[in-house]
Amino acid sequence: MQQDSHAPQPSDLTNDQPEPNGAQTYTREQMRQVRRAIAKGQNPLISLQDVPRWEDQVGVDRIINRRVLELDPLPSPAQVLSDLPLTSEMQDIVAYSRDEVRACLYGQDDRLLVIVGPCSVHDPKAALDYAHRLRKLRDELENDLLIVMRVYFEKPRTTIGWKGLINDPDIDGSHNIQKGLLLARRTLLDVLGAGVATATEFLEPTSPQYISDAVSWGAIGARNTESQVHRQLASGMSMPIGFKNATDGSVKAAINSCIAAEDQHTFFGIDHRGRACAVETLGNPDCHVVLRGSSHGPNYDAASVQQALADIHDMMGNESAASHGLIIDCSHGNSGKDDVRQAQVVREIAQRLAEGEQGITGVMMESFIVGGNQAPAPLSELTYGQSITDKCLSWPVTEQLLHTLADAVRARRWN
Repeated sequence: MQQDSHAPQPSDLTNDQPEPNGAQTYTREQMRQVRRAIAKGQNPLISLQDVPRWEDQVGVDRIINRRVLELDPLPSPAQVLSDLPLTSEMQDIVAYSRDEVRACLYGQDDRLLVIVGPCSVHDPKAALDYAHRLRKLRDELENDLLIVMRVYFEKPRTTIGWKGLINDPDIDGSHNIQKGLLLARRTLLDVLGAGVATATEFLEPTSPQYISDAVSWGAIGARNTESQVHRQLASGMSMPIGFKNATDGSVKAAINSCIAAEDQHTFFGIDHRGRACAVETLGNPDCHVVLRGSSHGPNYDAASVQQALADIHDMMGNESAASHGLIIDCSHGNSGKDDVRQAQVVREIAQRLAEGEQGITGVMMESFIVGGNQAPAPLSELTYGQSITDKCLSWPVTEQLLHTLADAVRARRWN
């Protein structure tokens, strides 16, 4: 989708401009000095005495920030959404697809929800290429599958590593978050412009303010399922949210998250102008559980599904979205992050669906144009359309598997 010519480019927002309150910010040269010092292993707060500090300007002792540098003021959510708005057609896609997802979760729609796409977007051009391919397949299979594209921008790390397009869009350690935020939003607009609904994982508590209006389904990952911050965040989101079981396999942690997110919360956050504020939420009744396996092995088997549903019924009753069924993540712990094994998992689930097994509302698949993965590097050095995070199914295999799932849904209807 062609963006408006007035839309801000990352370079439009410079640090030479004063902040609204008149406080001095870093110039580009001062930012370069700071980064050179960091690259040398120095602490620029000590070694660069001529670099301005906001604490000095407002009369606060420098003792409060010994390990923090505030280099890059970001545009407010209101500014970004105003400069890069959803068209009326995109709004319709988001609103309608959210309702469709809810209908699948509550059993009102017997189609299988399929969240499919790259493990994480690193190349917006390849992501849009994938979206156009998925649109054709979605139209072909729409009577049996509700297909939503994974458009993930934030990657939780067990220790360290590339944190995703928003955090490091140039994949070179420069961490131009300002550029990444704008690029992520443009990518979502492009995918919606291709006629495809989007799904993403919410990791940072602030970034949803910039992108969530373009998302139809959200995930809270295994590392954050027990996080109060993420439960509060989910309670205010406008779309269904799937909580993954914890990395140790605990499904009750995800169920507790659904219970917590269903309630109202008040917590620290930012408003549409980027100001710190107290956020009050109304609660999200559309949260549900995603089985993604664990460090101990897979949990997509029929016994694990039935045990998880029994636990949900015991803790949440029979009327919640979570109690109607589970989403199975065919990657991660359920396949050992191996793309060949992931395809086998999808086929096994399809066979069980065809045989009439109940309790599976949807599946998640990590898929891209080229199968497997590659090491992160600047875009010009990478194989086009291949993941730089987890191994993904190739597009030809994805096509086959989606047809297999559609066949299984049709067979399930007969049973």
